[in-house]
Amino acid sequence: MIPLSGPDITQREKDLVMEVLDSGILGLGPKMKQFEQMMADYVGVKHAISCNSGTSGLHMLIAAMGIGEGDEVITTSFSFVASANCILFERAVPVFVDIDEKTYNLDVTQIEAKITPKTKAILPVHVFGQPANMDEIRVLAKQYGLWVIEDSCEAIGGEWNGERVGGLGDAGVFAFYPNKQMTTGEGGIIVTNNDEIAELCHSIRNQGRGEDGLWLSHVRLGYNFRMDELSAALGVAQLERIDEILAKRDRVAAMYTERLQGVAEVIVPHVEDNVKMSWFVYVIRFAEDVDRDLVMERLSKRGIGCRPYFTPIHLQPFYVERFGYKRGDFPVTERVADKTLAIPFFNNLTEAEVEAVVAAIKEEIANAKEPVVK
Repeated sequence: MIPLSGPDITQREKDLVMEVLDSGILGLGPKMKQFEQMMADYVGVKHAISCNSGTSGLHMLIAAMGIGEGDEVITTSFSFVASANCILFERAVPVFVDIDEKTYNLDVTQIEAKITPKTKAILPVHVFGQPANMDEIRVLAKQYGLWVIEDSCEAIGGEWNGERVGGLGDAGVFAFYPNKQMTTGEGGIIVTNNDEIAELCHSIRNQGRGEDGLWLSHVRLGYNFRMDELSAALGVAQLERIDEILAKRDRVAAMYTERLQGVAEVIVPHVEDNVKMSWFVYVIRFAEDVDRDLVMERLSKRGIGCRPYFTPIHLQPFYVERFGYKRGDFPVTERVADKTLAIPFFNNLTEAEVEAVVAAIKEEIANAKEPVVK
């Protein structure tokens, strides 16, 4: 078995978790505050507000920005469903834009046409760890008076023109699920320079407790979105090692690219010249005459982890039923999604394992060619 992903846990992580257990303080304690300060410093912002998932972080930002019923948020369908669900949580409407065929990020040339009087925000997703075109997005946001919410859940350490993602819009969110670059088990964090947003998110994550911190004093609708001390301890240890972690992932990505870029039926990930990629997953794209699903099935039978990344949000059954989306609505997104496949990718993947995966892909491509229609 070569799994799709796996965390990178050292003795340091174990020691800090045990330190929390020995302290007897398992929630709202010093490790959470330490992790938040470290993350704010890392991104280069004033505030970091930890939470129990990236999804919760995105939800809180939608709520804190006053985005509500009937409002519209421009975003991408080529993403994990949470980046659109967070808009629906507050009864607003996600408005999808097609993607750039090279980067798989929002096609910024199509955003302006989707802006209406109901538009309140743009929510770019830094897909697979490649920063979106934040220059153009910020220009449009300023022109039309819109919020910019960065879904940086897949992109910690990524940079756009030398600036770290998460701090490029009004606020950003990182996520730390076990398949991410760094993990807290479950968890996420909001980063922002906006004092009011930070204050509201502190309250919303803790059942709407007021800014005065009085016990059982709740001034707004809130949620239990807090991060626990054990997760924060993991986060501290992982963030201490973030440069090492990202370097390991760079190494694995480079091995794959070197071995796959000469395979005619495979398109390797494209990385823009002005970005620093933060490798979340390694996603290849097959040529049109290759049956992606058959390759995936056969690789899985060989014990090689792989998944389609991503199935478009607008074609998810719930979105089809609610909004009436159909194939053809976002042709580039659909064309890319039909042929992309995430292959095993994690910090400590060995060269031998990379060789085995690449060899298997080459073999299975030969067995998965679709007949040419004349």
